Amino acid sequence: MIFSATGSVVYWPGRSRYAAPMSQMWVVVVPVKELHLAKTRLTHVGAEARAELALACARDVVAAAFGAPEVVAVFVVTNDLFAAATLSADGAHVIADTADAGLNPALTDGARIAAGWHPRAGVAALSSDLPAVTANELSAALTAAGQAPRCFVADHAGTGTTLLTAAPGVPLAPDFGGASRDRHLRSGAAELAGDWPGLRSDIDTPADLERAQLQPLGTHTARSIRALGLIS
Repeated sequence: MIFSATGSVVYWPGRSRYAAPMSQMWVVVVPVKELHLAKTRLTHVGAEARAELALACARDVVAAAFGAPEVVAVFVVTNDLFAAATLSADGAHVIADTADAGLNPALTDGARIAAGWHPRAGVAALSSDLPAVTANELSAALTAAGQAPRCFVADHAGTGTTLLTAAPGVPLAPDFGGASRDRHLRSGAAELAGDWPGLRSDIDTPADLERAQLQPLGTHTARSIRALGLIS
């Protein structure tokens, strides 16, 4: 494994590619919490199983992002070494969360670094716990996001946010957590409407996990759920 450094930021280089000519390019930033701290609201699932499920979801999110033709690179922000190694092997650039100050500072740093690598691309912050998201859904949302400087997609409950985008040169200004939909609206971001159930189905609670299984799941999550005996 190769380790490099830019300033105080340690990263595992992943892969980048070119988007189709004349299309808006995007870089996707995915925050991944340290696995032993992930999915604690899934109280019926043991700690090791929660960690395995969280990583499986993140792998499916990264795979969906790479499947969208507009996406030229995926950046993962994490301090979890096992997640870093796994997602780097899946092709993502991995950035250490040096601030270690929560989700929004991690996304701000990730967006800044991603934009530095790809200054002509827009930046999209994407939740890591969307096991049913598809490349087609993400592609459609990113295409729609080209209509405004900043855009977002709300979660299935209509209170949170699963995707936040910023056009090239526009600060991402993430404000995830809790009732983030309203905060992103107040900040001037445009809400995107679309039939994107996988893009809206984040997993925080046992009910969310059951709801997600009503849709086709990504390969890694489906395998993990079967192995862990979490099938509804």
